[in-house]
Amino acid sequence: MEAENIERPEGFSQVCVWPACLVKNEDTGQTEETFEKFMMVQFGIRVKYLEEIVTLPDKGDLESGGRNDLFFAVHQEDVGKFAVPRLMVGIRWIEDVLEPCNYHNNIYPDRVFGYKSW
Repeated sequence: MEAENIERPEGFSQVCVWPACLVKNEDTGQTEETFEKFMMVQFGIRVKYLEEIVTLPDKGDLESGGRNDLFFAVHQEDVGKFAVPRLMVGIRWIEDVLEPCNYHNNIYPDRVFGYKSW
């Protein structure tokens, strides 16, 4: 049985993807809560951690895949002020990640298309 998308709290409509970002880490004590606090301190935005997905191999390249990508939601009132700063650290809107011109290797389960808000 395939996992389901994490339900977003009200007001957290915009989902972001941060490639190669590991949050949950027992060795460092990093948790969902420490990530959310980091984003408030670093960017001044409210976020909700959703999940981390290990990427699937690219089509035709079975040696690829295995990267840990972070999925989180930004509060709709904070989207505008996060639009540019996110680019400096490689965070992308889910809609951009899943556009056919960008998403040709099917590295995520199909269910993530349900995270799109526009």
